Amino acid sequence: MSPRAPMERLLAPRSVALIGGEWADAVAAASRKIGYGGELWRVHPSRPSTPGQRYFRSVEELPGAPDAAFIAAPNREVPAIAAALRARGAGGFVCFAAGFSETGSAAGRRLTEELLASGGELPFFGPNCYGFINFFDRVALWPDQVVGAGRDRGVALICQSGTISLNLLFNGRSLPIGYLLTVGNQTRLAAEDLIELLAADERVSAFGLYLEGVKDVERFARCVAAARAAGKAIALVKAGRTAAAARTAHTHTGALAGADAAFDAFCRQAGVARCDSLDTLCETLKVLHCGGPLPGKRVLVMGASGGDMAMTADNSRHLGLEFAPLPQPSAAQLGAILSERVALANPFDFQTYVWFDRPRMREMFRVAQRAGYDAVGFMIDCPPEGQADASAYLHGIEEFLAAIPGAASRGAIISSLPESLGAATRERCLSAGVVPLQGQRAALEALDLAGGVGAAWRRGAPVELRRSPPLTGRVRALAEHDAKAALAAYGVKVPRSAVVRAREAAGAAEALGFPVVIKATSAGLEHKSELGGVVLNVRSTAEAAQAAQRLARLCDSLLVEEMVTDAVAEVLVGVTVDPQFGQLLVLGAGGVLTELLRDSITLLPPFDAPSIEAALRSLRVAEL
Repeated sequence: MSPRAPMERLLAPRSVALIGGEWADAVAAASRKIGYGGELWRVHPSRPSTPGQRYFRSVEELPGAPDAAFIAAPNREVPAIAAALRARGAGGFVCFAAGFSETGSAAGRRLTEELLASGGELPFFGPNCYGFINFFDRVALWPDQVVGAGRDRGVALICQSGTISLNLLFNGRSLPIGYLLTVGNQTRLAAEDLIELLAADERVSAFGLYLEGVKDVERFARCVAAARAAGKAIALVKAGRTAAAARTAHTHTGALAGADAAFDAFCRQAGVARCDSLDTLCETLKVLHCGGPLPGKRVLVMGASGGDMAMTADNSRHLGLEFAPLPQPSAAQLGAILSERVALANPFDFQTYVWFDRPRMREMFRVAQRAGYDAVGFMIDCPPEGQADASAYLHGIEEFLAAIPGAASRGAIISSLPESLGAATRERCLSAGVVPLQGQRAALEALDLAGGVGAAWRRGAPVELRRSPPLTGRVRALAEHDAKAALAAYGVKVPRSAVVRAREAAGAAEALGFPVVIKATSAGLEHKSELGGVVLNVRSTAEAAQAAQRLARLCDSLLVEEMVTDAVAEVLVGVTVDPQFGQLLVLGAGGVLTELLRDSITLLPPFDAPSIEAALRSLRVAEL
């Protein structure tokens, strides 16, 4: 028999050492709760052994090399314990203790360096982390409550926050969790390592992440590509959309959130579903678990309530979902089933004419599910279990499930309120391959995100990280005319112009031909409009002289340009270099609208025509 790899030993151990007191007691309780069947050894320097529990005084006293260990000792003792585990030939460990690099202090950094040196090549979670639960192999190196049971297939959740991981564990949404892994400071094992490893685990259906920072962007991009190659989509929540969140993340785990627009661009182009909330994360992961990403965003949402359908349309107004009309053949079939009394639209209020006619209801669902949509959702809220008769509602859900076999569309049951879809019904849906989605807004966002992942996968173009070497020497800003000259050298059409002294501006304007624009120009004037440094639509020599006299108060050097009079819209085109993601292309509303609308989108390479056209269409200024 070949020896097991360290990560296999750590995640699916046959022997576990629990080092510490009360927190280690909690891990022991979690292990019993999940049904761990391996050796469980306790290590404590002073606790007396009892007939029911033996305590070893140190790692050296253990009867064998533990596959995994949970260290709940004071942080100053952790490096020595890590060294002892390494010497015994352990597989790896969880470092529960805090007070390491996340503090930002010299003492914390020193402890981290000692831990890395002492642990050698041993894989470990943390420091400052909650450990993990492996529901597949019934392992819980976890110092808290365990909710859930063993399963054969499910999502892998990877979190930088212990509390967020508990929140997800406690979900009442039937999210099928296979792994729950916390990484804390990501000193040795980072999210990238775990995705790369678990992409090859056939039991994992998708990945869900809560991140406060990415340790290694290039590795993260590679592991996202590896998960995609394995057919396993990633949905995530990443903190740092606001300055306050970025500061909080840094003090929590020492993570640097990075430029949010750059991370957004990476997710959009790489096919990663970036969620804004944990409820949307849960619902998106359920969609991904039940068949992977959606092929696209064409959806049909149907229900027996005009109110539900109206709210569906309203709650989708900021999303990219496409509520295409019913195709004529399907509309004709539905019209025959429902009669002319029902208006055929999308969202589709089929009213209650077939509510108690189960064969006709099933046939209605069968036609709708085969009408060519990427997903078909049936919106229904059930009364509370045990408090009312839910049979009529459950019959409707059963007919939807009965109609789904053989349909190309993904099926979903959607409740407008999260609590209106009971646990038994959710599990029944999952067993039928239908996604139980809870909460109207989160459900619609999940369908939109899953469709976005599918569209990105279909495009197939890999994201490139073009990272430049650090700039050396003096960095300077170019004056506008110098920047335009540099662009013109590469074939960009720019207006005819002249840079002149203020007293020469009227003559230069006459030579160019009216109308002209006159601007104060120097490398230090980057926002001229706000300073009154731009005069538009100058139409005579006298106006040019007057404008030049006023602008001379800002700068004696003036740029006189021909005025473009047939422009359709002003668009900002910019290139920046992000320290983590490298070269970025920024497109947005330009001119005076740039700061006012904040209407922009960021792209990562490759910069090809289809991606640029799609980006431009996503802007509000595109309507111009």
